[in-house]
Amino acid sequence: MIERNCKQRVLIGPESAYERLKETDWVAVDCRFDLGDPEAGRRRYEAEHLPGAVYLDLDKDLAGPVTHSTGRHPLPCVDRITATIAPLGIGNSSNLIVYDDHTGAIAARAWWIFRWLGHNQVHLLDGGFRRWCNLGLETSRRITQHPLAQFVAKPRPELVVTTAELEADIDGIRHLNLLDARSGVRFRGEDEPIDPVAGHVPGGRNLPFEEFLAPDGSWLPLKLREERLLTALGGERSADWSVMCGSGVTACHLAVTGIEAGLREPRVYVGSWSEWITDPGRPLGTSKEG
Repeated sequence: MIERNCKQRVLIGPESAYERLKETDWVAVDCRFDLGDPEAGRRRYEAEHLPGAVYLDLDKDLAGPVTHSTGRHPLPCVDRITATIAPLGIGNSSNLIVYDDHTGAIAARAWWIFRWLGHNQVHLLDGGFRRWCNLGLETSRRITQHPLAQFVAKPRPELVVTTAELEADIDGIRHLNLLDARSGVRFRGEDEPIDPVAGHVPGGRNLPFEEFLAPDGSWLPLKLREERLLTALGGERSADWSVMCGSGVTACHLAVTGIEAGLREPRVYVGSWSEWITDPGRPLGTSKEG
């Protein structure tokens, strides 16, 4: 059972982030990534980034190897990601600011991965690199070599929903309050530009992560986001709930608002739709309700 949280501030504005990054125990983590061009994020990082920022790759660092039975971004091996981040200067005492291009879709996955590893001192840059640049804040091309840090992971398996768990009680999924962060057309099975099968997990409910964003990619005020989240949960602030998407990435975007609003911490179906469809025998939902 995951206990209800006190409200926690996750988002940080560019001006505040700029001041924090002057302190030695704060580290910026660049998570920019393009599904259509997996190397584009690292190229952008090498060309220009926040001062002192290090880089984590969605496919190589924030996810594990893909197999025939996993989704597109399975959980990384704890030992492997620990061995990756410690040389970047990220330790248990580090305060992190994760960012992507602008929407927070990828950065939210990094935020959640650290949370899953037992590290809660992580903020997400509101509006990402785009807003940072629009404000004329300092950027750098220098790749900073941080001192080796010590990071001891304390994994939290209770934050994860598995496919086996969903299959074991397919008729009871609605009780999990499983929110799907994909677009409405993907959820309803009207269009599927990424995965080979369209639809959704029966019993899930749709809440596109884009509904929490302003047109410029910055996050809407918490009050509006909280209202939309609570509406999707039937108004139950104390409800247990879970999140999913296509591959367990944008699902984490919904979790940010839940934490900021002081709801119970949601569980993430990391395999998400791309794992659910690896077995053609699993049922599919292709309507608004089911």
